Amino acid sequence: FFFLAAPVRAEQQVMVQGAPTERTKKPLPDNFFSKEFLIQHIKDIISFYEPRVVDSTGGLFQSFYVDGTPFDPEFRQIVTSTRMVVNFMLAGKLLGRQDLIDIGRHGLEYVEKNHYVAEREAYAFSMRNHAPEDMTEQAYGYAFVLAAHAAAVAAGAAADHSGVARIFELMEKKFWLSEKGAYLDTISAAGVVDNSYRGQNSNMHICEGLIAAFEATQDMRYLNRAQVLAETFTQTLAEKAKGFVWEHYTVDFEVDWEYNKDDPTNIYRPWGFQPGHQNEWAKNLLNIYRHKPENNRWMVEKAKQLFDGAWKLSYDSEHGGLVYGFGPDMKWCDEEKYFWVQSESMATAALLYQVTGEAKYVERYVNLWRYCWEHWIDHEYGAWIGFKMTRDNRSFDNKKAIAGGKCDYHTLVACIEALRAFT
Repeated sequence: FFFLAAPVRAEQQVMVQGAPTERTKKPLPDNFFSKEFLIQHIKDIISFYEPRVVDSTGGLFQSFYVDGTPFDPEFRQIVTSTRMVVNFMLAGKLLGRQDLIDIGRHGLEYVEKNHYVAEREAYAFSMRNHAPEDMTEQAYGYAFVLAAHAAAVAAGAAADHSGVARIFELMEKKFWLSEKGAYLDTISAAGVVDNSYRGQNSNMHICEGLIAAFEATQDMRYLNRAQVLAETFTQTLAEKAKGFVWEHYTVDFEVDWEYNKDDPTNIYRPWGFQPGHQNEWAKNLLNIYRHKPENNRWMVEKAKQLFDGAWKLSYDSEHGGLVYGFGPDMKWCDEEKYFWVQSESMATAALLYQVTGEAKYVERYVNLWRYCWEHWIDHEYGAWIGFKMTRDNRSFDNKKAIAGGKCDYHTLVACIEALRAFT
């Protein structure tokens, strides 16, 4: 029921035929902090998607090769269906472009008219030819339905806050575990709760969505719930996992050190500590602290500990960037590079500098931008080049956008976070 990135063994790590062999280079910018630079990069990202995503028969196309050629046009997945809404809503608001907001509205209408099955009060995880293909309900997907409605409110594309409230209350009924201070992950297509697994990834993105819901509506219940999740995962559960946030838990929220041990590259449930997820939790903590600083200084200290620890254990001093995962022994378990790990870490470094003023966070922000400018950013066609690379920054294929995997949500939102920090 998950979109899976096929694991690639070390001996298979060769460039796939058809992947770009030569990339257009551009000189490094004078600075990566200016409003002009960050807004231009948002324009460069959205300009790749804008002319080719709209499906006049409904929704947004989701899968493209590096040059923009589409593939698998009939397939849609809820995570990308909603993240694209966020992208166009937020870009449209920032750039003052109603046409981009209208693309976002077109995407949100598809989420509500096609993904949503009213008689089941459920969102299909995937669609094919505009009909539900997989009715498994993933809390991970609902996190972004919430975020999409929040973005619509923020962009002025929603008449009121009722969409945000409806999704929050639906998640309350389906997924919320009040005694655990967390959300469960999966409900089968038959409507049966999966009680074999609990995870942090869905909760992390729900936390992110709740922060966005608060910022759009100013309703404190969303921010208060985000804080509950942050306390559960970065305090209570991190204490059980060497101070970091582990990915997988039993139904009783005990650390499950074995789950997916043979699948460290799983896109939604990888084994190991994820540096990118430590940094995303740090970002969530800092964004909660932005709005609730009273008695919450611990959030800043925990954000620093997560980011600093992840950097120390995952930064690749030879090839640049952060690797994908490290194990309980604090050694790398997956040395590949993923686009979202770099961009989310940039955003967190920016926010850490904003709240602490410590120069090391500016240095790490610039370090990652310089690395991504050379290896990840597509200076010819726009957006970022792909989903993941080998440790030494070679592409596996020539796919830029992948339904359920990449639509440049992380990269665009990272620029918006940096704008909040530096401008």
